[in-house]
Amino acid sequence: MTDKVDFKRTLDAYQAKRDRFRIVDIPDLQYLMIDGHGDPNTSPDFAAAVEALYPVAYKLKFASKRDLGRDYVVMPLEGLWWADDMELFTAARDKSHWDWTLMIMVPEWIDRDMFAAAVEQAGAKNRPARPAEVRLESLTEGRCVQTLHVGSFDDEAEALARMHHEFIADHGLRMTGRHHEIYLSDFRRVAPEKQRTILRQPVVGPDE
Repeated sequence: MTDKVDFKRTLDAYQAKRDRFRIVDIPDLQYLMIDGHGDPNTSPDFAAAVEALYPVAYKLKFASKRDLGRDYVVMPLEGLWWADDMELFTAARDKSHWDWTLMIMVPEWIDRDMFAAAVEQAGAKNRPARPAEVRLESLTEGRCVQTLHVGSFDDEAEALARMHHEFIADHGLRMTGRHHEIYLSDFRRVAPEKQRTILRQPVVGPDE
């Protein structure tokens, strides 16, 4: 039996400091994913998506430890966010127009057979609302800019404006891909002012 791996500590992709922007190369990573639309504060689909992801994530962890002798810490919830008009996301913060993909990273040794078994087991025991909609997929982001935001999600706008319009522009980069958030704090249990969230934006150079 190997030691339990905590990828938040071993992967540079999960390192960020408050109020400091940095450029980081993100490797291709594998995630459990589920899609949705609308205000995460009021949409029943958002709560159902969270409830669908976690049982599958824990079934995979237990299967990995039992069958492969490889134990790991279940990773935090993450989200990709976008809108047809990104000003509705970064400035107006009109959440009713947002699209999202919720995700939990899983190790590269988790294969599709293990995933299929975990979905079946989670659906049979826990009856999450949307187990069949969970998928296993790799995400390629490459070069990104990221920072750590401490506080309410509603207070992210200033940090995002600095990231998008100052740091990225000053470094001769341009945005590509989708805004990415990593919820290091469980927002179901942690007070808004204490929530720790990595904000990430994929970027490319001017000639790419």
